[in-house]
Amino acid sequence: MQLIDLTHTITTDMPVYTGTEPPHITDACSIARDGYREKALSIYSHTGTHIDAPAHILEKGSTVDTLTVDHFYGKATVLDVSHISGPNITIDCINLMVSKTCVDFVIFYTGWYHKWGTPAFFKGFPAPSSETAKYLADLGIKGVGTDAISIDQACATHFTIHEILLQNKIVIIENLTNLSNLAGELFTLCCWPLKIAGADGAPVRAVAIYD
Repeated sequence: MQLIDLTHTITTDMPVYTGTEPPHITDACSIARDGYREKALSIYSHTGTHIDAPAHILEKGSTVDTLTVDHFYGKATVLDVSHISGPNITIDCINLMVSKTCVDFVIFYTGWYHKWGTPAFFKGFPAPSSETAKYLADLGIKGVGTDAISIDQACATHFTIHEILLQNKIVIIENLTNLSNLAGELFTLCCWPLKIAGADGAPVRAVAIYD
């Protein structure tokens, strides 16, 4: 059994979505002064590798703490869409890959995690088309993931793909990493978020358990 960490490390200089403040991490207590070490954290709920709950987009959507723990655990597959030219992950790119597979999570390997920490990470990544998102919604899965910063295209001003998925209680996992060796494989995904009251999203420690 292999455990593969799919999570970016949270740092004060990490890439964050435009308009979001980077994490603030300070030494609140020290061993020398207090006898123990403790950090003070100030972080947006959609920082780093994180979950989008329905409340992120929907006025009456479910929050992180109201979703059951099994919503963040299950069988997953990674679809390699890194070869796609153009902004849309069309239904033709994925229907043959997932139609014969019973999974709880569909994850897109766009290759963009290789650009993490560079300006190129924020632009040009492929994202599902509306048709693809509706197809995924009809599968009755628990979640959709990507190694890009958003499941909507970088130029999006209306978050259509978020809406389609979240309206069906399909959580979204963004900013995943280390996906390339999992392309085409079936594995167990664990992506439990921090249980924050009323949260629209939260950072996760996403891990693939692979036999």
